[in-house]
Amino acid sequence: MPTIAYFGIHAGICLAVSHDENLDVWRKHPGNPVIRIPEKGDPGHGVYNVFDPHIWLEGDTYYAALGGKVLPSGERDTLFLFRSQDLAEWEYLHPLYEPRANWTGVDEDCACPDFFPLGGRHALLCISHSRGCRMYLGKWQNETYLPEEHHRMNFPGGTCFAPESLLDPRGRRIFWAWALDQHGTRTRTEGGWSGVMTLPRQLGLDPAGRLRIEPVQELERLRGAPSSTKGLKLQAGQEEPIPAVRGDSLELRLVARPEGAQQVGLAVRRSPDGEEQTRVVCDLRTNRLRIELERSSLNPEMRHHQFCMVSGQDDPVVTAQEAPFELARGEALELRVFLDRSILEVFANSRQCLTQRIYPTRDDSQGVSVFAVGGAARVEELTGWAMAPTNPW
Repeated sequence: MPTIAYFGIHAGICLAVSHDENLDVWRKHPGNPVIRIPEKGDPGHGVYNVFDPHIWLEGDTYYAALGGKVLPSGERDTLFLFRSQDLAEWEYLHPLYEPRANWTGVDEDCACPDFFPLGGRHALLCISHSRGCRMYLGKWQNETYLPEEHHRMNFPGGTCFAPESLLDPRGRRIFWAWALDQHGTRTRTEGGWSGVMTLPRQLGLDPAGRLRIEPVQELERLRGAPSSTKGLKLQAGQEEPIPAVRGDSLELRLVARPEGAQQVGLAVRRSPDGEEQTRVVCDLRTNRLRIELERSSLNPEMRHHQFCMVSGQDDPVVTAQEAPFELARGEALELRVFLDRSILEVFANSRQCLTQRIYPTRDDSQGVSVFAVGGAARVEELTGWAMAPTNPW
């Protein structure tokens, strides 16, 4: 029976069921809320939070993990685990996992949870309202989750939020996230919309059990005719425009080998004089992948802030979004870059991804260039494809 579980405002976890094959009509469960927000005097008051639900079935037992923070202090993230045989009557068990101070801060919660097996391990995809998208990898045993790794999927300056995943018929774990925009409230209100979904991304583990994240193969269907540059040698401090590759809706593939360079990368939405541009940098000195934002827009109102959805005040302005990323000795840098007007998604060697919103103002900010800093580099390949729309309308 198709069933929706959702958080009912000021009520708790509610259910709705559809009886028609087109899923057009939904009827709310007469016992809603099936897990109610505990009030003072209730057994659950001060014990667990009732918020964003994630429900799954194991054998004949349903489990629900509800978003929240550790109680009673309300500091640090966790989920609260419930158990049921029929989705209507629920028994509270315990917190799903114990947070770690070296991974998450006291300001963080665990919302939009999505819990699933991944390559012999279990993944918990979620957000912190103060930090954006993130994920745990670990073990699920004895009705308890034991996180072994923590991966950020959003970093200060970025707006990757509210992820959700599915298991497709080929057994792939695919997820999308909400790429919030960085316009002011007035602009969003007048425009009547806000944000855009990321491209679908495939999650997996490599043979060593390390996280892989890469664009789904089906995106190659959107490619137009390719334009390629190969075997380009860059000297220290050289930035080389690629005239054959330009536009504001592109897929780019860069394969480059640092040959003494401290930084290697490419620039997109570049004006001919470089006044506007957004640079994607692999920094070998600091082992970071960075999107530099100082020249992304000439609009003085566009400022990239450290992400926080719940601060209620202006957060620090940042000039780059950067994430941990290290090339192994002798490994080439392989970037897959997707650009669609104001959204930029960067995949590095299938193990790191950055999502960014940019807002160039100049009509001629369409160029692409490659560069090396602090030493030489060799561009084995830079290929660009104009991207077709996913829909014909």
